[in-house]
Amino acid sequence: MALSAMPSADAGHGRLPVIVVTGMAFEAKIARGKGVEVVFAARSDLLQRALDAAVARGCSGIVSFGTAGGLAPDLKPGSLIIADAVEGPFGRLETDRSWSDRLAAAMTAGPLTGRPQRGVMAAVSAPLISAADKHALHRATGALAVDMESHIAGATAVAHGVPFAVCRAIVDPAWRTLPSAATAGLRDDGSTALGPILRELMRQPSQLGALIQVAVDARAARISLVRARQAMTEAGALDLAIA
Repeated sequence: MALSAMPSADAGHGRLPVIVVTGMAFEAKIARGKGVEVVFAARSDLLQRALDAAVARGCSGIVSFGTAGGLAPDLKPGSLIIADAVEGPFGRLETDRSWSDRLAAAMTAGPLTGRPQRGVMAAVSAPLISAADKHALHRATGALAVDMESHIAGATAVAHGVPFAVCRAIVDPAWRTLPSAATAGLRDDGSTALGPILRELMRQPSQLGALIQVAVDARAARISLVRARQAMTEAGALDLAIA
């Protein structure tokens, strides 16, 4: 299976890109832009391999970008998180304070409704599906949200001595248990296959209502990510050379 990577739009112009780490292809498409190299995969070993190759080509920083599951009960779909730290399989990884401040300032000044939330992001190695599991992780860590990529991005940044930041949008809130059809079509490379989702719905048609709600939530998260990416560009928040 090919590793997933999107090169910087101005690669070769002398300035090292920021690497953006995502889990899914649609997130990577949103993240792509001038001065950015995007790596993505849903399977952790593929993501780590792609990230290592990108870092070897040179980078000025690493940012984890995309969707996240809500843990704090007051966060609605589309809410943005700029993390101060990531708590996960590799322990606690602090984000770069000045870069995180710049990202948060860009969100506040950009085309977004509401200020981004600041706090801890939890990271896990397998999807967190049920509301009960989300509640337990929130109680144990105090984290606002959870994803499956930020710990990989953070540990790699620490290992190579480059700045690290996290910008994530809530896709499934803390109170929502995901139907099995919602994750059935996710391929290892971060793309989505329709066939497995349809087969899962045929097996259990009662999931349809919950799956429609997931699609509504996902739209809210996508809109926030698009606006966040636009705000980053307008504020120059991904250009670490001017930090």
